[in-house]
Amino acid sequence: MKEKPAPKKIVLAYSGGLDTSVILAWLKDTYGCEVIAFCADVGQKEELTGLEEKGKNTGASKVYIQDLRLEFARDFIFPAIRGNAIYEMRYLLGTSLARPLIAKAMVEVATKEGADAFSHGATGKGNDQVRFELTFKALSPNLQIIAPWRTWDFGGRADLIEYAKKKGIPVPVTAAKPYSMDRNLMHLSFEGGILEDPYNEPKEDMFILTVSPEKAPDKPTYLELDFENGDCVAIDGKKLNPLEVMETLNDVGGKNGVGRVDIVENRLVGIKSRGVYETPGGTILHIAHRDLESITLDRDTQHKKDELSQEFARYIYNGQWYSNQMNALRAYMDYTQKYVNGTVRIKLYKGSCTVVGRKSNKSLYNAGLSTFEKEELYNQYDAEGFINLYGLPMKEWARVNK
Repeated sequence: MKEKPAPKKIVLAYSGGLDTSVILAWLKDTYGCEVIAFCADVGQKEELTGLEEKGKNTGASKVYIQDLRLEFARDFIFPAIRGNAIYEMRYLLGTSLARPLIAKAMVEVATKEGADAFSHGATGKGNDQVRFELTFKALSPNLQIIAPWRTWDFGGRADLIEYAKKKGIPVPVTAAKPYSMDRNLMHLSFEGGILEDPYNEPKEDMFILTVSPEKAPDKPTYLELDFENGDCVAIDGKKLNPLEVMETLNDVGGKNGVGRVDIVENRLVGIKSRGVYETPGGTILHIAHRDLESITLDRDTQHKKDELSQEFARYIYNGQWYSNQMNALRAYMDYTQKYVNGTVRIKLYKGSCTVVGRKSNKSLYNAGLSTFEKEELYNQYDAEGFINLYGLPMKEWARVNK
């Protein structure tokens, strides 16, 4: 295999956590070249405090911190909601949605700075390496990709903690609390440490976005969500942009203990992984949106969309956001949303999120057809001929084979 040329300028996906802090120093030691640290603000909040100073102290020539929260909500979270994207019927794809946006922004920085390589802190066992690198290949295929976890001699995070101590790099991970956390507008995820035993219950003090359902308010909270073309545009009558929608729902959902999930998922590389997630706002949006579709989509479109939603979720999970098949699938999803307009009333209570009402001026629900009372729109006698024709293949099979 042809040896890759030594990089001259690297753009590193940088969070200031254990892995990327060590990687920043390691890249400098290994290649002796300029390293630009890039951090996307996708809703980490206090995690960004002091990040620029830390990056420069660790050796970065420049530190980019870009506020991508509105773009993340509008162009990634909301399309996933419109497509009802839920991986393996439980995971709402918070990390999966953020990675292609971060990688896209890194490509823009690399172009501006004349960099010739990208680097990231994803391990060789995980999904994020695929998500970052497929985006790099789709948007900037000629630049080199450096994935330290696949090449260096460190055996695990204990080695990284030791290296960080030698380099004088402060890290937020300790041996007593070795969680790997990823926070953005969509969710907060926890992996590693004691969670690697799937029988260990997460400790309550681990959670940040949500209160324990047992400690949530004793009275339910009601919300009304207005949708236009499948997007939530207002809450309780107040017009909001996508970022404001996510921030509002994360706040009220978290206060009511909504959105916790503890799952073992199948990674793309074939490994099973245990993850604990807090997704308060995303949970509310998914439930409300899918319910509004129940009255605004015809039966066959709804059923087909439900089938394709699983494929849509897999594409997102597997890092194929910028693939051709994703472009086609997103076009289909968005086409179905033309008449997904209306209002959904939600009840939040001690960890539960329940739809208690829905209405739309495009509603296909017709009480005159569905009523159990005397009706004039539906002739029940017609059902006999329908059943005779619908059941004809079964009747013929039984005649021949009995």
